[in-house]
Amino acid sequence: MITEQTARTFAADWIAAWNNHDIQAIMHHYADDISFTSPFVTRLNNDPTSRITTKPDLQQYFLRALTAYPDLTFELFHVLTAVNSVVLYYRSVNNLLAAEFMLFNPQGQVCQVHAHYTAP
Repeated sequence: MITEQTARTFAADWIAAWNNHDIQAIMHHYADDISFTSPFVTRLNNDPTSRITTKPDLQQYFLRALTAYPDLTFELFHVLTAVNSVVLYYRSVNNLLAAEFMLFNPQGQVCQVHAHYTAP
């Protein structure tokens, strides 16, 4: 079960990892068995499915994103909690608003992500 404090701590760590461009800290949050969907997958990976299903592929995608957006900085606005998931609402690349639904496995790692963005 995700408590509000657990969710806030996770969000702060996740945002800090991204803002520091620390790939190891970013990847620490994700399970080996991952399902990740985002419209940026289509853009950066030229993949019409917009989906990544392995942790090594997710790391390569994140490295591609950090290279494509060297000034990437996230600004967290809200953390919403549920039983085993959170939604992080934040300002993303190119000033886009983003909301990411993240489901946690029993070990406390993110095993499913659905990323949503405002239209550019």
